[in-house]
Amino acid sequence: MFKEKNIIIKNPLKSDIRFGLVYPNVYKTAMSSLGYQIIYNYINEREDSYCERIIYPSIRSLETNSPLSDFDIISFSLQYEQDYFNILEILKEANIPLRREDRTNEDPLIIAGGPCASSNPLPLSDFIDIFVVGEAEAVLYDFLDLYLELNLSNKKNNKKINNMGVNFRSKRDLSPFLDIQGLYISEFNNNTEIALSEDMDMIYHLTYPIVSETDDKDFIPAFSNSILLNVSRACTRGCRFCMSSYLYRPLRETNLDYLFSIAEEARENTGLNKISLIGAAVSDYSKINELTNGLKEKGFQVSMPSMRIESITKETLIALKSSGLKTLTIAPESIYSLRCRINKDIEDEDVFRVIGDAVELGFNIKLYFLIGLPYETQEDICQLASLMKQIDSMKYKFNSKSKTSTKKAKVSISFSVNPLIPKAHTPLQWETYNMKDIKLKIKYLKKNLKGLDIKFDSAKMGLIQYVLSCGDREIGNLIEKSLNKKISIKEWGENAPNYTLEDKLPWDCIDVSVSKEFLKLEYEKIKNSQQTPWCEDGDCYNCGACN
Repeated sequence: MFKEKNIIIKNPLKSDIRFGLVYPNVYKTAMSSLGYQIIYNYINEREDSYCERIIYPSIRSLETNSPLSDFDIISFSLQYEQDYFNILEILKEANIPLRREDRTNEDPLIIAGGPCASSNPLPLSDFIDIFVVGEAEAVLYDFLDLYLELNLSNKKNNKKINNMGVNFRSKRDLSPFLDIQGLYISEFNNNTEIALSEDMDMIYHLTYPIVSETDDKDFIPAFSNSILLNVSRACTRGCRFCMSSYLYRPLRETNLDYLFSIAEEARENTGLNKISLIGAAVSDYSKINELTNGLKEKGFQVSMPSMRIESITKETLIALKSSGLKTLTIAPESIYSLRCRINKDIEDEDVFRVIGDAVELGFNIKLYFLIGLPYETQEDICQLASLMKQIDSMKYKFNSKSKTSTKKAKVSISFSVNPLIPKAHTPLQWETYNMKDIKLKIKYLKKNLKGLDIKFDSAKMGLIQYVLSCGDREIGNLIEKSLNKKISIKEWGENAPNYTLEDKLPWDCIDVSVSKEFLKLEYEKIKNSQQTPWCEDGDCYNCGACN
């Protein structure tokens, strides 16, 4: 049994809205999600609402042990496509009708949010009533206000009809929610414009996070118990494979002094000194050195889940090392020529510079690579293997005076190699996934990189993720079918999409503010390795997000 600090307890009977916040993955992943914790606290700020957490595989709330059927609203966090299967499993175990068409006003209203909901809600649209497209804080209070108004009316009608001896079960009318920006109503397949918070200094920042008090590794968050500090939102670097580069534009930063204030308040509420800086591109924060040094001076240990190679300086590394960070995580992605194709113009010299500085300072290093990039050849994979060997050799202590290396490794260097998964609302949404090709490349790398610490993602799981990422409404049938029987890889492959630039895409109904024409231009640039420089350096490339 484990304990938690800072959970919120209310009387459910005195709450007008009972909100079940479901994370369809395990506890350590759920409680590492800043968005999940923000929504929990944000809703509980309201006196009329009580938000409780339900975390897979449980179907009861952590706060009051209530079953899912007791809640008025059930909200799923869609961070990863693989969790779609868990969502249907949760509904089935809770005896809630899977399909929205089979539910009535006596069943909970099922909603979902998160990056997958904002990118392509179609595969789950037969099961979810309403999707939140964008950032929850920009939508939730308006949604709850309207729900409360409609629900009170239903309760009055329910009571009157039940007094007459009539069984009151009818379909909900969700059409009033069409007036709220950022809500995609599955029943209407409505054109939906993303809802974003404009000012990072005005949004809800987490100062009262939940802290797990246990030695059980299954219940310790992935970032361990740390304060999650929301430094920025969105990334405008424009890596052509990355959903984060296009979904939440424009880039918005939290004021430096405000970040210090949030950190101090969170420490008072938790007793924690460790801080994880959260953002799509934290190291691009305009005052990153002032932030890390300032937090260090205030007695905090600082970590960053991942950093952009081109924005890492030795000064930043020194500050992070002295504040307690042990592992540096970076993503070179591939060899230089392929990096250029995906708009990640980082020279090998920059990669070696950062790794060299990190080894010198005693950091362990984790690197992420992709395979299956557009125009990737077998020769490219051979060069990738050589690059990884060269990087691995840098873990041995280098003596700058004698120009020699020791045989004993000073630090550990590990690699993660993943198939590239095309994502909706990115320039690569018109690419396909070649599982056979991915398998051969993984086989080659395994054979030629023996002795290196490498983890490979499954080529088969990559295919399934691709279908879930870029599929249409019909893919929901496969997800539902998988509840009762295993779906063969052949069947997943038969349902894999293959779009052309002229096709109407299933997710065209979702407007994330970056125009489809801009994405087409970016896709066409891949062939000639043409770069689109970082717009934060001064130039605008008319993506549409700032209009």
